Amino acid sequence: MSKSVERIQTGVRLEKRLLKVLKGLAEHLDMSLGDLIEGLALHCFENKPPFTEETLRKIEQLKSVYDLDLGASDSHKLKDRTDES
Repeated sequence: MSKSVERIQTGVRLEKRLLKVLKGLAEHLDMSLGDLIEGLALHCFENKPPFTEETLRKIEQLKSVYDLDLGASDSHKLKDRTDES
């Protein structure tokens, strides 16, 4: 049973290649980027893996296509290029 929610527009800054992978995955799963992000957050809040093995393989393909070499260990350690001066 679906639940009614109130959604808002937000301006979120993301690493460029990560966003490309997320958009590609949302397209592959036939859902909006917002729905994908909501699902990721809700799964993480309950410490549940959000993806099947097949989807994880697709993510690896997309990461390769978009040269995304970041992983969980990079979380909270990223700096904007403009900050490196």
